[in-house]
This record gives sequence, C-alpha cells and structure tokens, in this order.
Amino acid sequence: MSRPAKLTLAASVLVSGLTVWGVHYMQEREREVMYRGVERDEARQEEKKRKRLLDLQINQEKEAAYQKMQPTAGAGSAATAASSSSASSGSFPS
Repeated sequence: MSRPAKLTLAASVLVSGLTVWGVHYMQEREREVMYRGVERDEARQEEKKRKRLLDLQINQEKEAAYQKMQPTAGAGSAATAASSSSASSGSFPS
C-alpha cells in the first residue's frame, strides 16, 4: 500500500474509533443523568409520604384534643366507617 493510502486508512480507523467511543460516552452520561432523575423522584415521593404521615399524626392529635374538650357521639366509629366505606368503594363488583 502507498503511504497516502495508509494515512487515509489510519485516519478513517481513528475517526471511526473516536465516533464509537463518543457515542458510548454520551450514552453513559445520559443514563447517569436519567438515573439521578429517578433518585430525585424517589426522594420527592418519600418526602411527600413523610409530610402526609406527619399531617395525619397532627390531625389525629388535634381530633383527640377536641374530643377531650367536647366529645361527640360516635366520633370514633364514624371515622372508622368512613375509612372502610371509602376503601371498599374502589373495588369492582364480582
């Protein structure tokens, strides 16, 4: 092979290799960025869940304090009945 042919072959092999490496590198970076998004979403969901549980606990404490100040008839059973009826309303009939 002539010298210009060898240089052309070497240059094309080098460009092809760099292209393959570049695509691989970009895919790795994109995958890492996407995974960080998943981690952020999971952390956000955990934070929401923690806040909801804290709100529930605060509301239960307030309700207990209000019940001590002014009891209502069937307050505990009404809350239980409401939660069980809302849970069963989502199911489909057999």
